[in-house]
Amino acid sequence: MKLLYAILAGLAGTAAMNLILYLLSLVTHRVLNVPQLLGTMLLGRTHPDGSLSRSFSTKLFGNVAHFLVGILYIIGYLALWESGVGTVTASWSLLIGFDNGILAMIIWYFFFMIHPKPPIIQLEKYLITLVFSHIFFGFAATYVYYRLNQPEHSFWQ
Repeated sequence: MKLLYAILAGLAGTAAMNLILYLLSLVTHRVLNVPQLLGTMLLGRTHPDGSLSRSFSTKLFGNVAHFLVGILYIIGYLALWESGVGTVTASWSLLIGFDNGILAMIIWYFFFMIHPKPPIIQLEKYLITLVFSHIFFGFAATYVYYRLNQPEHSFWQ
């Protein structure tokens, strides 16, 4: 049952992160759409002018990939919790979300460096935004897991 809860929490956390990034994109007019960026890069569909692919299949592929990564992250959380590292609490969720953001920033940086034709975006601002958006992911995913699992301790520690 814990694995199912982790999968549902990963989906919820990724959805929360996507929503935050979507809203930030609207406000800042910057490219922050992880699924579209991910789909464009994984499928090699960067336009000649450096812009992102807007095709349905690119967005679908990027979303599936991003949600799968979110599920893998929360399964990693579950492995830590089950081995006695950390707890299903608000403070832990913020810390692990920040750590995941640093990891995501490193992965994306190298992805852009090795990609044969990466899209043209403000990479530094994108990477910094990723760190903070993963804090939202960590919080939302951990909270959903907590609510589904209903442990004996309070979440707000």
